[in-house]
Amino acid sequence: MATSFFYIQKGLTALLLLTVIVIGLDTKGGDTVHADASAPEQSPVASKSDNLGKSEAAARTKPKKVEVVATGYTAGVESTGKRPGHPQYGITYSGVKVRRDQVSTIAADTRLFPIGTLLYIPGYGYGVVADTGSAIKGKRIDLYFETIKQVYEQWGKRTVHVEVLRMGTGKLSQAWLNKINLAIEAGKPIPQTYLES
Repeated sequence: MATSFFYIQKGLTALLLLTVIVIGLDTKGGDTVHADASAPEQSPVASKSDNLGKSEAAARTKPKKVEVVATGYTAGVESTGKRPGHPQYGITYSGVKVRRDQVSTIAADTRLFPIGTLLYIPGYGYGVVADTGSAIKGKRIDLYFETIKQVYEQWGKRTVHVEVLRMGTGKLSQAWLNKINLAIEAGKPIPQTYLES
């Protein structure tokens, strides 16, 4: 009966199931059951990627990279046309407040990077697409800085290969942005739960 599992179209899933059964029998102190010697060894602890096809597992472990031209912007009149005191000053297209933090707000073309898309930008850090811009079309992104001086001294205009960590759904909440910034310690990776939410 065990060999009939190998004839299932998704043999890898069946092999994993058989391996789990074998390991389960072996650890209970009963008779040892041996799988086919030509079968590859499986880890006794299954990870989420074990149930995925090889290409899907590779896609999860290696983020997609996209070459973009990155510039900087501020909440000020020079970037947004709004001055302090304006009711929409510092508020992004998604409705969240602009911020430079562990995960900063950035602007992008939402046809390429929907609102909520999480990127890693070399030399800048993590950014979440929260805003749009009239000049931000195609493979261009705008990174938030607090002052014009910071834009010019710390960034300017660069061509970079960003890593797409999570594609957005078109929505972003202030609560999510606050939580992810609290969850990340300086210089640490983003917790997996935020890449899947």
